[in-house]
Amino acid sequence: MTLRVDVDALCLPEGRTVGSTGHARVRAYLERRLAGLGLVPYRGPGFAIGYRNERGRTESHNLVGVIPGTDRALSPIVLGAHYDSIIPAPCADDNAAAVAVALSAAATLRTAARARDVVIALFDAEEPPYFLGEDMGSVRFCAEQQDGRGFHAALIMDLVGHDFALPLAALANLLVAVGIESSGALPGLIERCPRPGALPLVVVPNSVVGDMSDHHAFRMRRVPFLLLSCGRWEHYHRESDTPDKLAWAKMELIRDYVVTLTTALAETDLSVPAVDTTAMEIRYLESAFGPSLPAILRRLGLSALRDRTDLTRLAFGLQSLGV
Repeated sequence: MTLRVDVDALCLPEGRTVGSTGHARVRAYLERRLAGLGLVPYRGPGFAIGYRNERGRTESHNLVGVIPGTDRALSPIVLGAHYDSIIPAPCADDNAAAVAVALSAAATLRTAARARDVVIALFDAEEPPYFLGEDMGSVRFCAEQQDGRGFHAALIMDLVGHDFALPLAALANLLVAVGIESSGALPGLIERCPRPGALPLVVVPNSVVGDMSDHHAFRMRRVPFLLLSCGRWEHYHRESDTPDKLAWAKMELIRDYVVTLTTALAETDLSVPAVDTTAMEIRYLESAFGPSLPAILRRLGLSALRDRTDLTRLAFGLQSLGV
């Protein structure tokens, strides 16, 4: 099944805000998709794991399926994205695109054997008023719904369906990986994982962007994590966030990279102390931005990237430019 089919099914005109009719329709669709992929329920007889959402006085449901590994005693990898919407509108990039990428990656991942389970977690109630609160789907999942094995790592996706916001054609396919500091093994893993040549990558610690998505729940439990995102753009949290604006070829590249990262995470010992990633971050920025970087630095009053202070100034400067 193509990415477009899933995105179109999720992008209802009425949206999928928690507790709405559209939300229930999308939940039913995703349960059928998880079953159609041949996944098995994470807990209980079905994929939906419900909980009472006290703030909204509604029932929320995390949708969780498993690609079984050969050693089910091992802690699993979580591949996650939230499926609710912020407003009653299609919300294609936020976050139907990431859900579609997760489902497409699962279709590939299930064709190869690995020791660890891969848990496909489609989280509910990520958007306000639940964001970062105890009723946020990923927070409830970690606190109350996990099966006792814990988690080896989490790979979370949010806002992965659009061109990078800086108006430079060479950067349209830019992808940001957040959380490089959460395990000392992650820098080496990123370095050795083959990535599509048309998908430039920037790596940053979580302090640069903050807990902007479901990786928050795993970071708080000291689980190694990566958040993949293309950042915010002009259609963020607006009715204009529709499927026709998505970068479909880029989403396919991200899907392929997600498969590679998930496989590598499953095979890597992540219990390694954190290391200084400053040099790596600078190198990846220089590679991704290429000849455009000096002009951007000058615009932000920077002569070069030398240390953590320069990286912080660049990060906040890019945000001021609308990135």
